[in-house]
Amino acid sequence: QVQLVESGGGLVRAGGSLRLSCAASGRTFSTYHMGWFRQAPGKEREFVAAISWSGGKTYYADSVKGRFTISNDNAKNTVYLQMNSLKPEDTSVYYCAADGYRPREWVSYDYWGQGTQVTVSS
Repeated sequence: QVQLVESGGGLVRAGGSLRLSCAASGRTFSTYHMGWFRQAPGKEREFVAAISWSGGKTYYADSVKGRFTISNDNAKNTVYLQMNSLKPEDTSVYYCAADGYRPREWVSYDYWGQGTQVTVSS
């Protein structure tokens, strides 16, 4: 069993920054990807960013490319999402996911965190 705990969400003004963290525990895994997804009320869950567990390859949605950066610290089993130049349309619940085979597809991930709310005011 793997547990994922997100933190770092909150309320920020447009143009501001937040850093999300996702700490994994319960089992050490070193394969596939860890990802961040988001889901706003009434909308489908959408891919934000993913990283190979080795950290060698990253993936981004076009909507966040150049503004968000995903990174990981394998020693701490933690993945981060640095979000800069935030926009009101980034408002959503952000979920961390682990062990995904296809990094951009949420259905391929086996483990999910509880989510953390990010609200960007205009």
